[in-house]
Amino acid sequence: MPTASSTTTSSRLLSLLSMLQARRDWPGLVLAERLGVSERTVRRDVDRLRELGYPIHAVKGPDGGYRLEAGSQVPPLLFDEEQAVALAVALRMAVGTGAGIEEAAARALATVRQVMPSRLRQRVDALEISAAEPARPGVGTDLLLALSAAVRAGEELRFDYRAPGRPEDDRPRRVQPHHLVARGGRWYVVGWSPEREDWRTYRADRMTLRVPNGPRFGPREVPGGDVAAFLSARFKGSDTADAWPCRGEVVLDLPAAEVAPFAGDGIVEELGPARTKLTAGSWSWAGLAASLARYDCEIEVLGPAALRDAFAELAARAGRAATQVE
Repeated sequence: MPTASSTTTSSRLLSLLSMLQARRDWPGLVLAERLGVSERTVRRDVDRLRELGYPIHAVKGPDGGYRLEAGSQVPPLLFDEEQAVALAVALRMAVGTGAGIEEAAARALATVRQVMPSRLRQRVDALEISAAEPARPGVGTDLLLALSAAVRAGEELRFDYRAPGRPEDDRPRRVQPHHLVARGGRWYVVGWSPEREDWRTYRADRMTLRVPNGPRFGPREVPGGDVAAFLSARFKGSDTADAWPCRGEVVLDLPAAEVAPFAGDGIVEELGPARTKLTAGSWSWAGLAASLARYDCEIEVLGPAALRDAFAELAARAGRAATQVE
């Protein structure tokens, strides 16, 4: 069992290593003052870090000091080279999770990169990774940890929920959290609502937890048994299968090559040089008609009748909008 002295030494070594990673050169006297120890203790701690595999170079000169150099291997977490590159890529992508860890991920990436051999640094630096969509509202790490802990412990959450534009929904809630899921740069809690006796999905960035947690609960299985498919279905407006509730077929007077890039999860079939059959879905018939109208071409509705009716209503609305006089 570690003694208080060994624990203090380990903590000081971590602090020393963090400081060496923060900037290029550190005078020995400054390190000693920051750590509250003597320069002799700093020298001993540097030797301990070298034994662990960290390439720390002693800087000569009137001030003296130390520098953490790039090494010939990655110490001391025992990653192989492919794992080290994968870690660096994951840290670069972490900014898109909305988990509130962007700054920490950047610092961790700098730490990993600094001790990489040059050949691995070149591989990592050659990667250009950008966010594919605007940044989402961030979620604090403490909140994510608390949500994850409640899921693992099977403890009911009590929380306030902010629903913009729906003040009637700003009330205390309860949920039995079963899953914490990231989708599209946001975090969601998927759980069973004892009040509604149904499954509910909540955005984590809108939740303010109340303490303590509620009672323990037994595990349930989400409908279908796959939380990813369940969440995808909910976003499509379906309570059951991962499918759009409104689905129709049309023929577009466009080449299939011009339809396919914008078809999303629709099915594109080429009927001729400038005719394409498209089977697509949406959360409503009006939404499906509007999404198909954006192709800006002649459209033949194959079915169902509800889609044809939606086009008629859309045309009537467009006509009224075009004839409005200011």
